[in-house]
Amino acid sequence: MLLSMMLICTILCSMGYIPVPVYQAAQQTFTVGFDAEFPPYGYKDDNGEYVGFDLDLAAEVCARRGWTLKKQPIDWDSKDMELSSGAIDCIWNGFTIDGREDQYTWSVPYVDNSQVVVVKSDSSIQKPADLKDQIVIVQKDSSALAAFTGEDATDENKALAKSFKELQQVGDYNTAFLNLESGMAQAVCMDIGVAGFQIKQRGDKFRMLEDRISSEKYGVGFRLGNTELRDKVQESLFEMKADGKFDEIAKKWNLETSICLTDGSDSAAATPDQTEEPDQTAPAQSESKKDIDYLSMFMQLLQGMGATLLIFVLTLLFSMPLGLLLTFVRMSKFRILQIIARVYISIMRGTPLMLQLLVVCFGPYYIFGIPLDDSYRFYAVIIGFSLNYAAYFAEIFRAGIQAVPNGQKEAASILGYSKAQTFGRIIFPQMAKNVLPPVTNEIITLVKDTSLAFVLTYTEIFTLAKQIAAAQANIIPLFAAGIFYYVFNALVAFVMSRIENKMNYYK
Repeated sequence: MLLSMMLICTILCSMGYIPVPVYQAAQQTFTVGFDAEFPPYGYKDDNGEYVGFDLDLAAEVCARRGWTLKKQPIDWDSKDMELSSGAIDCIWNGFTIDGREDQYTWSVPYVDNSQVVVVKSDSSIQKPADLKDQIVIVQKDSSALAAFTGEDATDENKALAKSFKELQQVGDYNTAFLNLESGMAQAVCMDIGVAGFQIKQRGDKFRMLEDRISSEKYGVGFRLGNTELRDKVQESLFEMKADGKFDEIAKKWNLETSICLTDGSDSAAATPDQTEEPDQTAPAQSESKKDIDYLSMFMQLLQGMGATLLIFVLTLLFSMPLGLLLTFVRMSKFRILQIIARVYISIMRGTPLMLQLLVVCFGPYYIFGIPLDDSYRFYAVIIGFSLNYAAYFAEIFRAGIQAVPNGQKEAASILGYSKAQTFGRIIFPQMAKNVLPPVTNEIITLVKDTSLAFVLTYTEIFTLAKQIAAAQANIIPLFAAGIFYYVFNALVAFVMSRIENKMNYYK
């Protein structure tokens, strides 16, 4: 019941129906929220470091302000909760102002960006009109999607979108290019800076159409009303523009033709016609396409592997005893306890695990106004997984207990066994044997579900593999993660099979 109330309150808070307290503290650490699969603005490089144009800008701002920069990769779907809860100080990651003007407190625009169409090099598509009856891919919640379907989309773009065979949404651009390269889609619409990076990384397989779909501007998004922090960051950006540091960083990432930041002499940002038209052939990195460093990739994946194993072990450690306790409550003779257990199990099994993780993580802030510490992310992951899997284990254990004939309980009572002795020596061993197959299935599912931890920006192996794949524009890291899951699940299945054979009394 408490979890369901937290869920309802969290949703109402996020919609603005319940006021959320705002906490102000001395700015010592500047936490930047960013999508770690969005090069060249923010991504993980070959050395396992988070780098990018926006992160370099943030680092320079912190150096000038005497702050400590914390680079916090976030799940893009959870960016608003991350910001409003205070888990991050801003969203700085090629973040589009257009269409979101009233949702955040914005810095002045610093990049004049365009939406472009990328196709295969040998494609017959030469202009947007040629996309008729074709499958076009965009990233979900992206400016490209808004350019075709948003409230501010032009009539021309809306008509163009209607002519598509299908407008598909994907979670990241690496997936988009996989669809494009395999022939499952004919075009990808995306930001010009990201398009330049992806084309450069992937060699001569793709090209960019000359015509632009739309133009937009990037800014730094702060929590609505947080003008004090915005002004400090913006002042440093103006200083960087005036002394040439901003242009130096832009040149490093080959984005100098897209910047629109002024030196702060006036408060208005440069308009699109005051900047050069971005060069569609400009690469997003100065270096050429490199071969994959398999050793570096493996060492990075090892870090994610450790995080995945930690989630797995701690979840089992807490969820199985909790599930057994929940079984006793569910089978209690007290009606009220039975109802509570049934409602809890119903909620846990009837709602997505991803939603439960969000409620556990952000519920304390939205309901009680408790500021979130970054270390709580990990605890929220373990709590969320444990509460969810306890519900499933409870029903499995209950079925195992009920499968033991009542006659054995009666016989134990006649022999003078107490209830505790009857359960520990007679019921529990048989129950454990009966439930091994379904428990094995749940454990294997848990291994794969650990990838959901990134919804709370906790980086495990699959998230790390996606970040490496995005940076290297290659699918091999995803295959490597898949091999880990398979091998680990095979090991789990083998161990559980051996235990099952050991408990096969009638063999």
